[in-house]
Amino acid sequence: MELDRDLCSLQEARNLVKAARKAQETLRNFTQEQVDHIIDMMREAGEANAAKLAMMAVSETGMGNYADKCFKNYFASRTVYEFIKPMKTVGIIREDKEHKIWEIAEPVGVIAGIVPTTNPTSTVIYKAMIALKSRNAIVFSPHPTAVRSTNEAAKIMHQAAVAAGAPEGVIGCIMNVSMGATTELMKHPSVAMILATGGSALVKAAYSSGKPALGVGPGNVPAFVERSADLAKAAEYIVMGKTFDNGTICASEQAIVAEECIAEELITHLKRRGAYFLDPDEVKKVSSVVMLGKGGVNPKVVGKDAKFIAQLAGISIPERTLCLVAPLTGVGPQWPLSYEKLTTVLGFYRVSDWHEGCERCLQLLEAGGIGHSLAIHSNNEELIREFALKKPVNRILVNTPAAMGGVGATTGLSPSFTLGCGTWAGSSVSENVTPLHLINIKRVAWHLGIPERKPVEPIKAEGTGENVQNQNQPADAQLVQEIVKQVMKHMNSIKC
Repeated sequence: MELDRDLCSLQEARNLVKAARKAQETLRNFTQEQVDHIIDMMREAGEANAAKLAMMAVSETGMGNYADKCFKNYFASRTVYEFIKPMKTVGIIREDKEHKIWEIAEPVGVIAGIVPTTNPTSTVIYKAMIALKSRNAIVFSPHPTAVRSTNEAAKIMHQAAVAAGAPEGVIGCIMNVSMGATTELMKHPSVAMILATGGSALVKAAYSSGKPALGVGPGNVPAFVERSADLAKAAEYIVMGKTFDNGTICASEQAIVAEECIAEELITHLKRRGAYFLDPDEVKKVSSVVMLGKGGVNPKVVGKDAKFIAQLAGISIPERTLCLVAPLTGVGPQWPLSYEKLTTVLGFYRVSDWHEGCERCLQLLEAGGIGHSLAIHSNNEELIREFALKKPVNRILVNTPAAMGGVGATTGLSPSFTLGCGTWAGSSVSENVTPLHLINIKRVAWHLGIPERKPVEPIKAEGTGENVQNQNQPADAQLVQEIVKQVMKHMNSIKC
């Protein structure tokens, strides 16, 4: 029975890719106006169904909260649309008259879209929008715990696209989910690129598939609070970012690093904003339920509120608590909560000055957030520049909630739910992914003229005063011989 299900799952993946390839062959010939009309209708459908999809996602996965999932669906529809709307993705997208170059956009083909359980509907809306904007078809592979909501989001996007003139099959989604089907999708000969969002193992599999892939790594975002910061605002933004959709965004804050001289005042502001500071015994209890003994976060607490985690840990917290804060003194296995926690728990570190703060942030990033993001709360631009120049991350988020700033909701970064981590984290992209990452660019280049050659001075042979060049051998051969002679002479002198 299980074998039959796996075979059905594999065949479904193949059928969806076949339909997507046929659709993409038609879509690639659409004009910019046709493409823009399609994504406008998809935007409208995403907005209209934002609340419905949010309810489905929370109900099915038990992660996050309804209000914030509504916002994420709306953000993936409206905000992403407004950002990509003016982009040229068809025909000649740039003409450099001075250097006589045309740049022509070509779609990559069929894209495999891997969807996480933490953002099962907003990721689909976002990836479908950027795929079709760049004239690509896309087939989604949902997380096993979010099949129904992910499929509903894909269905809504597909219906809107087809109603606007897109070919049938341009957006597909696997219903019979299995690891075999996901692997088949990623390795299928007709799939041109993988757009992967999910756990580290899945993203690694995407990069190991032999296909071009755009994937992301873990966040483990440190939030450094420096003495010049507006502490009340810093506390507000950190709690806001950490608790947004119960911490399910990879750019959400994972640990606060505070200068000692302002730590107590910052703690007072954090408590006013709903942060509960754990005592040493409570830290152990929370660590035991939030993190697994073998490493990694416990799936049972991902996207859960502070009350749920406190009950699981057997501790009592005030009624209005929004997040739990664990004072820590180090980074690594001895301090399990120093790692990424996609839930409403924060680490808290005290440092003597910004130099020590810089080192602590680096330790946290190296423990599992390299290349991703770092938040800094400061009004000292020179210090911000120091962090920006020295930290191995691709997003430095200044005086803003990291969760929202990283995806471009509260900053000028490209609105996106795929945040590249660059080569530090083994990622092929370092910025927020947009439709421009999903196209090939052809270049037409005109002749500009032959560069003028400067005359070459003849080389004198050592000890002769005569030119190396003679009538019997070309100048190149003589020059090579002279170079070899000099190198051999140098090597012999070393031996002696």
